[in-house]
Amino acid sequence: MVSFLKKYWYVLVILAIAVGGFVYWRKSTQATLDKKSAYTVKKRNLKEMLTLSGEVDAEEKTTLRFQTSGKLAWVGVKVGDYVKKFQGIASQDQAELQKNLKKYLNTYVNERLDFEQSKDDNSDKGLKTTLELAEMQRLFEKAQYDLDNAVIDVELKDIALKYSYLYTPIEGIVVRAASPYAGVYITPTQAEFEIVNPTTIYFSITADQTEVWRLRQDELGEVILDSYPDETIKGKIYFISFVPKEDETGTVYQVKLGLTVDNSAYKYRIGMTGDVNFLIKEVENVLSVPTSMIKKENGKAYVLKLINGKPTKTYIKTAEEIDANTIVTSGLQKGDVIYD
Repeated sequence: MVSFLKKYWYVLVILAIAVGGFVYWRKSTQATLDKKSAYTVKKRNLKEMLTLSGEVDAEEKTTLRFQTSGKLAWVGVKVGDYVKKFQGIASQDQAELQKNLKKYLNTYVNERLDFEQSKDDNSDKGLKTTLELAEMQRLFEKAQYDLDNAVIDVELKDIALKYSYLYTPIEGIVVRAASPYAGVYITPTQAEFEIVNPTTIYFSITADQTEVWRLRQDELGEVILDSYPDETIKGKIYFISFVPKEDETGTVYQVKLGLTVDNSAYKYRIGMTGDVNFLIKEVENVLSVPTSMIKKENGKAYVLKLINGKPTKTYIKTAEEIDANTIVTSGLQKGDVIYD
């Protein structure tokens, strides 16, 4: 044995170097693989979601104001009050308006008497010349126009009298009363009353032109408000604008979602922000890999598949991409390991 070792010692040295090199190569390869992110190919369900931001708004809201300036004689509500439809809100001092109406009624009576007199003056046409008849006809027409104008004046003053009284066309909460106290002289913009119906809230979102075409009427979404992050509210699209919103930096369209909530306790308020998630597409039980792990070469897709302990370029065929994952139709099997 000793003589054998003396004679073939170089063989042992070569074997030792070979074994050492193999071990080093294995460790080096494994270290390289450890540095790469591995993914085990599997079948899974893929969902494509579209998330858009928006805020709570109300379909029924109105701002009431007087048509003309005047003295504010009565205010029947305050901020926070709940008013019924057609309930009185406020009124201006009607004394001056009533006097004006009476004045124009008197003017109407005078014009009516003048009209009747002109009519009587033109009744005997047989005793008049043609020139006189033409003059009488003009006087008669003028009296008619004066009478018509008097009627219009009376109607306008009657309308002004009616407009001096504000009532709400909707039910809801009084959220603003610009002039809450009577006895002051106001202009129309100084005595505004804003009312919002809390039972008509909806979720308003804006969709970019690259997103709006993916939405459909009656499509369901899940709304999560920033005020209630642990609560999911079901919503259904009932309006998608045909023209883009004005005063926006990009081309965006308004979308409204009805909310299936009871807001009688005013839990959800105007201006609350949040997000809505739409399920755009879903496929079940398909073989897929992360899109980021797919590479291209000469127009062909490939991945680095682990073969005999070594990442090996393997060409694959793919279908559509859903939520950063690409469906693989051939080239890989369930359980294969690929590397980035």
